[in-house]
Amino acid sequence: MSDPAAAALPVAIEPNHDEHLVAAVEEAGGRVVGLDEARVLVWIGIVDDFPELPDHIEWVALKTAGIEEYVSAGIIDDRRRWTNASGFYAENVAEHALALLLAGLRQINTAVLRHWDKQPIDTAVRSLHGSTVAIIGAGGIAASLIPRLTASGARVIAVNRSGRPVEGAALTVPSERLAEVWEQTDHVVLAAPATAETRHLINADSLAALPSHAWIVNVARGPLIDQTSLVTALREGGIAGAALDVTDPEPPAGDDPLWSMPNVIITPHVANPSSGLTRTMAPWLAKNIRHFVAGEELIAVVTAGSAY
Repeated sequence: MSDPAAAALPVAIEPNHDEHLVAAVEEAGGRVVGLDEARVLVWIGIVDDFPELPDHIEWVALKTAGIEEYVSAGIIDDRRRWTNASGFYAENVAEHALALLLAGLRQINTAVLRHWDKQPIDTAVRSLHGSTVAIIGAGGIAASLIPRLTASGARVIAVNRSGRPVEGAALTVPSERLAEVWEQTDHVVLAAPATAETRHLINADSLAALPSHAWIVNVARGPLIDQTSLVTALREGGIAGAALDVTDPEPPAGDDPLWSMPNVIITPHVANPSSGLTRTMAPWLAKNIRHFVAGEELIAVVTAGSAY
């Protein structure tokens, strides 16, 4: 009689055997093995430590949604399948984006710093209800964020590469027409990947086109914003505020003016907390293992040559 364990999909989890991912592999019918005998590698380490892959690795699962460092390092090849974590953490990130936007509009950050300084806080409070929010990069995060925004009474403009209508958005605009969006929106949420095309999409021109009451929320990547131009706009009243979970560089230098600006909220890249990342990733990994074994399409496939 054949040994069922011998037939189970051999999966390496490197560089350490995270308990949540081990449980996911075993729950999906796989078995955790070393890299030398695995067909699948689940990589939860850093790019600099990525191992030389043996030929028998057929699929590599990366723990992050952003893969720009892997692309830059030339790691992703066309000899095997690759997946990232695109969409896995969307609920976490959407929740954080909404919290940042509301904190800025309702002046929570200012009240924390200035306590009962009622008159200037009172007159600066704005409502999300009745406003228009543009989400730049309308993928998985947007799919989770749009229902939250609409439940708060906001209208959403979604921006994606194709211009294909996004469910729940009042308007979808292709990224090539991004310049048309700034004057149509009250606030901006950045959820796009970091690519050559998205670098500094928030710049002096886009900031000048936004209304003076606009808040910008960035839960994507720091390089999407030209921070020098952002600081200028914040100082001169070009926009009302910025709520940043990511910055460029990260973290900002100790003397960066962003730290001391009253209309800036900075959180330390915790929209998807790294401490709970593998716990969130685990059910998605289990589902993908079942797909792999069944010969079905994997979730969040990355192709060689793509930027994300």
